[in-house]
Amino acid sequence: MSIDNVTARIADIQARLAPFATVRTSSAGGSFATELTSARVAGTATGTVTGEDVVAEARKYLGLPYVWGGTDPTKGMDCSGLVQVVYRNLGYELPRVSNQQAAAGRPVASMAEAQPGDLIAWDNSSRNRGVDHIAIYIGDGKMIEAPRTGLDIRVVDVPSTPDVIRRIIDQPAAGSVTAPAAAPVAGRVTTGTPYADLIDAASARTGVPANLIAAVARQESGFDPRAVSSAGAQGLMQLMPGTARGLGVADPFDPAQAIDGGARLLRSLLDRFGRTDLALAAYNAGAGAVSRYGGIPPYRETQSYVRNVMAMVS
Repeated sequence: MSIDNVTARIADIQARLAPFATVRTSSAGGSFATELTSARVAGTATGTVTGEDVVAEARKYLGLPYVWGGTDPTKGMDCSGLVQVVYRNLGYELPRVSNQQAAAGRPVASMAEAQPGDLIAWDNSSRNRGVDHIAIYIGDGKMIEAPRTGLDIRVVDVPSTPDVIRRIIDQPAAGSVTAPAAAPVAGRVTTGTPYADLIDAASARTGVPANLIAAVARQESGFDPRAVSSAGAQGLMQLMPGTARGLGVADPFDPAQAIDGGARLLRSLLDRFGRTDLALAAYNAGAGAVSRYGGIPPYRETQSYVRNVMAMVS
């Protein structure tokens, strides 16, 4: 084949690929990048990438300078450049600019339902239409952002209620972990258990066994509704303030709210990890630690915690 023919062939291939190099509108009205993201979420990426993975990836760039229009993870990035690089490294291709990123994935109704790894975005400027700043939520009321010229990529408190919250990934499907440990027996708590009526009611609402809720409350606080840990966890179920806010618990010292919030947190962890022992480990050490270690983390406190609670419900 002559050089001219090779050159022509390369040009033909580039022309065929060009429409996919930029965001385009599909016949259904959505962007190609949004459709690609949805396909990845529905395909092999689902269940393999967690919100904690997103946060861990984003943390790699803390301290990198903000560069307007930047997408170079060695030199600097802007807010949407950071989001694009983080998700690309995890196998998700997002659009380049923030207002298009804010249409990717699926909507999250409120910050009470936001999870680590979600995108949170604002329409702050009257000079342009749509979102103009985007960040990655990391939980506990905080986010990672590339803020503006003169500042570095950083962790800050979420400054105000976002205009848009989007979830690009989904949590691993329930049952994705094999060889489950023995599950606690469902049913009402024994007579004489403190706050038995509240625990039984929370069990009925969430499907979490009542004796598991009671065992966690006993292990966490000794059923003391005013308990506060050295780390700042509060109430019967020892909810951290950010976790309580995320669960919609206005007062973690109120036994009814605390038990309801703790039961819903247990429900989400049971659904996520598919095993009682892993859910308990995540309740104690955080879901990210369980994901990182692929099981109960090698922390003496967490291992003791899981053993103690499992002994109470066996």
